[in-house]
Amino acid sequence: MLFNSIDFAIFLPIAFSLYWLLQKSGNKLQNAFIVVASYYFYSCWDWRFLSLIIFSTIVDYSVGLALSREKKKLERQLLLWTSITVNLGFLGFFKYYNFFLDNFIESFKFFDQQISGNTLNIILPVGISFYTFQTLSYTIDVYKRKIEPTRDFIAFSAFVSFFPQLVAGPIERASNLLPQFFTPRRFDYSQAVNGLRQILWGLLKKMVIADNCAEYANLIFNNSAQYSGSTLALGALFFTFQIYGDFSGYSDIAIGTARLFGFNLKQNFAFPYFSRDMAEFWRRWHISLSTWFRDYLYIPLGGSRGTILNQIKNVFIIFIFSGLWHGANWTFIVWGAINALYFLPLLLLKRNKVNTNIIAQNSLLPNFKELIGMLLTFSLTVIAWVVFRADSLAHACDYLSGIFSMSLISVPDFPDRIHAFSTLLLVLFLLIIEWIGRRGQYGLERIDFIKSKPLRWCFYLILVFVIYWFKGSTQEFIYFQF
Repeated sequence: MLFNSIDFAIFLPIAFSLYWLLQKSGNKLQNAFIVVASYYFYSCWDWRFLSLIIFSTIVDYSVGLALSREKKKLERQLLLWTSITVNLGFLGFFKYYNFFLDNFIESFKFFDQQISGNTLNIILPVGISFYTFQTLSYTIDVYKRKIEPTRDFIAFSAFVSFFPQLVAGPIERASNLLPQFFTPRRFDYSQAVNGLRQILWGLLKKMVIADNCAEYANLIFNNSAQYSGSTLALGALFFTFQIYGDFSGYSDIAIGTARLFGFNLKQNFAFPYFSRDMAEFWRRWHISLSTWFRDYLYIPLGGSRGTILNQIKNVFIIFIFSGLWHGANWTFIVWGAINALYFLPLLLLKRNKVNTNIIAQNSLLPNFKELIGMLLTFSLTVIAWVVFRADSLAHACDYLSGIFSMSLISVPDFPDRIHAFSTLLLVLFLLIIEWIGRRGQYGLERIDFIKSKPLRWCFYLILVFVIYWFKGSTQEFIYFQF
């Protein structure tokens, strides 16, 4: 069930109404309803994979309780590794089995040895990368005694399967989301309005920006050998805004939907394309995943402590694992390595925490230094996205070499350039609104700078019109494949 589908437009108001009708019955019944609604929501993709979510929920719930009773270090470690093995075992099998098997077979060809192996026709369960990391963080935090395990199985099931963020995040921590299932929830009109506003902005990002950009990104990437360097550069630019509009749009809809039900999820995107260096970019892009790898992989490895070689090793590990998390393809791994190379100079020069505040904090426009930093960071990001989007490393190399050729200075040439130009104008509209609202949690949060309430409603109606009139052909959310 896609957020931008008629099915969800029917499902959401029904679930919303039934949920708040249960308000006087207390949290337990509301939590049970969330579990039922979430399981139905997920089963609309493939009901067979519900068993994976339920099994993962039972395992981590049971491990959490056992950890609370167990005092011996060895037994606690065994319990932790039980959770890690089960969760990463499922993830590894469904997502990486064929990838590792194919590369294992290929590696023997270097020694003129031929071995055979049977790949499997495996369907990737949607959302498995997200809910796996969410349940793992719970077990690890219980093991480290950062949180107390819950004894309420229904509340824990709701935490694992909460439908707004089940399929593509944000990846929530138990310390933030789980306690909210035990807190009395009362309908808050202002919170609901804020949620609807964020949903509206997320739908515009997805249906207008991402889906329109996808048409040209797919056309150009799929036929890259036919196009000039300028057209290839434009294709990379289209994908850059496609993936941002698609994923941050999903996050906005998820966070806004959660607000309708009285929950506050963590911000997942903080205007990353306004970043002044790559360290700032990674503090603002897919925040829930970046902080997950920081807290559960980078810091346990030693982080930025120790020798220079150790720091370099840790940076490459975290970025390569981040790339591998996105998919079983060498393009994602190399994309991670490229970002590690971008990040390393800042870390080694101890400049990775220079830009921690918002750009142009006290002014309307950035100063010259900020502007140059933002343009350079954006350009490096676009280059990395080419590798991410390419079908293979060979395709990525050909695409980049095509961009950096003499034809880069030619006029872009591909079908329906007028529509492409209008799409770029819509991207500019997105950037202007997000620049104005960059101090908030999302682009429209501070829309109250329009003092007149009628004018604000006119602006909302304009956004609805833009979504209706300029929406692209429906595309599945990119991160569903991860």
